[in-house]
Amino acid sequence: MNWSEFHARIHKTLRQRQLLPQQAPVLLAVSGGQDSLALLQLFYDLQRKWQWQLAVAHCDHRWHGDAGMADHVQSMVQSFQIPFFLLRANAPVAETEASARAWRYQVLTDCCQQHHYSYLVTAHTCSDRAETLLYNLIRGSGSDGLGALRWQRWLTPSIQLIRPILNLSRRETLTICQQFGLPIWEDSANQNLAYARNRLRQQILPQIKTHFNPQVETTLSQTAEVLQAETAYLHQLASELFANASVNTSQQALNRVPLQTSPLALQRRVMRLFWQQNLSSAPSFEQIEELTRLIHGSNRDRSSSLPGQVYAEVENNYICFRGINQS
Repeated sequence: MNWSEFHARIHKTLRQRQLLPQQAPVLLAVSGGQDSLALLQLFYDLQRKWQWQLAVAHCDHRWHGDAGMADHVQSMVQSFQIPFFLLRANAPVAETEASARAWRYQVLTDCCQQHHYSYLVTAHTCSDRAETLLYNLIRGSGSDGLGALRWQRWLTPSIQLIRPILNLSRRETLTICQQFGLPIWEDSANQNLAYARNRLRQQILPQIKTHFNPQVETTLSQTAEVLQAETAYLHQLASELFANASVNTSQQALNRVPLQTSPLALQRRVMRLFWQQNLSSAPSFEQIEELTRLIHGSNRDRSSSLPGQVYAEVENNYICFRGINQS
């Protein structure tokens, strides 16, 4: 095996972050692009040290522009002599980012369950992380969304999603493919500027690199890493505060007294938890602000109408949702 600096970095990351145990059953999601091929090469080589039970799954959306890609990936994986699963859609998947992503995660999770793989590994890089942060920022996300693309998360109670190359850039995965002579398949979907992420990748980020910060991908990825840890801490504090303020006799009321001496950041998070417990729609920034103001409001102060003609009202020391039974 040609042990490169990239092998060393990923090996160190896996140990330090404890992302995967030795001898684990691992399913690699391989599209055929440079990131997933670099992941495949690194994991195939590292398998000798970790003794994983490796397999590869490829998702075929049945898009016209991808004709031949599945055969290309399958042929390449066969040279590695590891199990291969072709996950082909019954009908062409809608060509939107959200639809394609939802379908892929569903069939990949199903494949893990059917073939008893406890870990699904994807090839998201720090470049993807930077794009996600910028995309969510533009759309109006809070700190939770800005810290997206975590190193690991649970897909089901028994299957974990692992992203072990978040510390590699897209430029570095290209270098790996070139070093090992890996045949990159140019995915036609990556050239479609109707996809917001492609426009960010091909037009916006290059402008930022040229005119503001050549290392913007690394900078944004590091920002996401910091935000993840801070968001997790705030969520823990807010959950504890929410539990203290919840009224046992009614899930539709919240004791505002414990909230009145709490920082605004926690007040907002508690009100978001209160909303999520009682209403199915996602709250806007203005709606959370309106609820938060009731923490220091006067008796009988109320919010304007919320979804389903629900409103929140101050009743002595409590904030109560009214009209939920009619929503």
